[in-house]
Formats: sequence, C-alpha cells, structure tokens
Amino acid sequence: MAELSFSDFLMQNLTQFWHLTGFYNATWQHFVMLAVGLFFIWLAIKKDFEPMLLVPIGFGILIGNVPFNTEAGLEIGIYEEGSVLNILYNGVSAGWYPPLIFLGIGAMTDFSALIANPKLMLIGAAAQFGIFGAYMVATAIGFEPDQAGAIAIIGGADGPTAIFLSSKLAPNLMGAIAVSAYSYMALVPVIQPPIMRLFTTKKERLIKMKPARAVSQNEKIIFPIVGMLLTCFVVPSGLPLLGMLFFGNLLRECGVTTRLAKTASNALTDIVTILLGMTVGASTQASEFLTAETIFIFFLGFMAFIIASSSGVLFVKLFNLVLPASKKINPLIGNAGVSAVPMSARISNNLGLEYDPSNYLLMHAMGPNVAGVIGSAVAAGVLLGFLA
Repeated sequence: MAELSFSDFLMQNLTQFWHLTGFYNATWQHFVMLAVGLFFIWLAIKKDFEPMLLVPIGFGILIGNVPFNTEAGLEIGIYEEGSVLNILYNGVSAGWYPPLIFLGIGAMTDFSALIANPKLMLIGAAAQFGIFGAYMVATAIGFEPDQAGAIAIIGGADGPTAIFLSSKLAPNLMGAIAVSAYSYMALVPVIQPPIMRLFTTKKERLIKMKPARAVSQNEKIIFPIVGMLLTCFVVPSGLPLLGMLFFGNLLRECGVTTRLAKTASNALTDIVTILLGMTVGASTQASEFLTAETIFIFFLGFMAFIIASSSGVLFVKLFNLVLPASKKINPLIGNAGVSAVPMSARISNNLGLEYDPSNYLLMHAMGPNVAGVIGSAVAAGVLLGFLA
C-alpha cells in the first residue's frame, strides 16, 4: 500500500473532522428546535415568563439539539446509554426528580388558607376536570389509554406530575409532554386572564370575601399527617408525590426541623429544578420531538389547560348559587384550582385589584391553588392505578 503524502493525510483528517462537526450533521429540524430553545430563553429573559423554568429548559433544548455523528460512538447524547447526559436524565426517565420537587413544594407551601376554608378544596377538585376531559378526547382521536392518561395530566399545569406520570405510562412521549406542561405553566399569565374575564361579570369580580380565620399551629401540624393518610389510603399509587408533598409540609410546620425545611425548599429544590429543566429540554432532540404526535400533544395539553381553568371559574359560579350572600366566593379565584403555585393565585389577586384596588384575593386564591397541587397528584395516582 502506497504511503500517503502529507497533503493527502491532512485532507483525510480534515474530512474526518468535518464529518464529526455539527455543521455537517445538522438538518433543518435541528435548526427549528434551536430556534424553539432561543424563543424559550427570550420569553424568560425579556418577558419574565417563569425564568426559573424556561431558562434551564430553553438552554437544555440547545444542548439536546447540537447535531453530532451518532455512529461515532462518542457517548455524549442524552439517549446514549452511559453518557453523562443520559445519567442525569435518569432522574426524569426513572421518575425520581418529581418527588424531590414535591418535597420542596411542601416545604415552601402554607396550607393555612385551605385549612381555614376547606370548601375551597372543591375548586381544586373541579379544576381537575380538564385532565379527565382531555383523557377522553385523546382516546377518541386514537391515542392508547396509557398515552392518553400521560397527555391529559398536562391539564393540571403541574410539570413534575406530568413528568412522573409520563415516565410510567408513556416514556416515549415524555419529552413532548414535559415541555408542553412547563410551557403552559409559564404562559399562565397570558392564558388565564381572558378566560376569567369571559366567564365572570363585573359584579362577580367585585365580590369581597371575608378574611380567613386564624389557623392554629396544631392544625398546621395535623394537616400533613392526616392529609397524607387520607389521600394515600384512597389512591396508594399517588404515594411518591403525595407522601413527599406532605412530608415537606410537616418539616415546615412542626417547628423542630426548620433547617431541613429550608434545605428542602431552597437548595434542594433549586438543584433539582436545574437538573430537571435542563434534561427535559435536552430530551427534545429533533429526531424524537418533531413528530405529528408532538403537535397533537401540545394541542391536547392546551385544551386540557383551558378546560381546567374554565372549570374552576364556572364551578365557583355554580357553587355561589347555594351559598348565602355573606359567604359567596369571588369567581376570580376559580382559575387557581390548577396546580401552578403560586402563579395562578397571583393572577386571581392581580385581576381582583384591577377591578377594585382594595380587593385582595391572594390568600383566598391560595386555598384552591394548593388544593390543585393535591388534586393533580391524586388524579395522577388514579390514572396510574388504572392504566399502569
């Protein structure tokens, strides 16, 4: 065999190097996904739409859609067994990031508004109709029951729950479901106000609710214990989420584990959020993400979220028909029945102040908002129990 000349050797190596670059391996689908990632980052930075979620997800989309030669055995892709990204992604695919997020949510959430006014739990329950409505539509258009269940949970506006359930029921759809769920969570300030205005009258928006009663420390301690036992005895399949949620809340309220509660609600939650957001974003590789199924998932997720938000508001209007005048509920807090804590409650408050600058609804809206967290986890448990 003739010895290669220096120029041939150089050209051969340059050609090999070129074939390994992202420029050579790029397709138009990669550039579409890179544009999506940049759009998410733009929304987070310029529009301040949930930057804690959209910055990690957006940058993760960029990471996941840098093209490379999959046949080179580089072990760098998120779906390549043994790669660093694949190891980090195990927290998503195996479903152990979401319970840690729920631990943090429990540790940072004050359930006083719900304890003081338990009937607000019904609003959180009514909002879950979006989940089951989307499930029926998804099965009707041809999705398998387990896939339909995983898609429908988007209606709860709860990213961790959507990831947990899809990891169990439809792992192949998890990327699209997770991005869809987090997208609609971030767009809550855009989507919900028009729905709230559509289904309420000016008179209803001006309803002032009585201040909630004071909740004792003993009630706050008993609530997570009783809440965990009641919900998990009814829906044992929701134990990973509900158990961690109520455990985190007990750490907060018992008064003797303040350090643990602070760690769970701050450092631990921040670390898991970073890893969860980045790996969820990176899982949206163009070859896996840009499919007809993804479009249907985003459509069904949007429909589920609309139904959930509308159901909460309409339920309050219906409930007010049987409540005495002194105990009527402002329907503007009905939107907070979804699990986007505390975004939905803030929207209820902001819209209330828009029509009456003295009508503060935040604490009232936190009742159905935290009920929505519990409700979406219970709904996920029900679907998991029936479809797994």
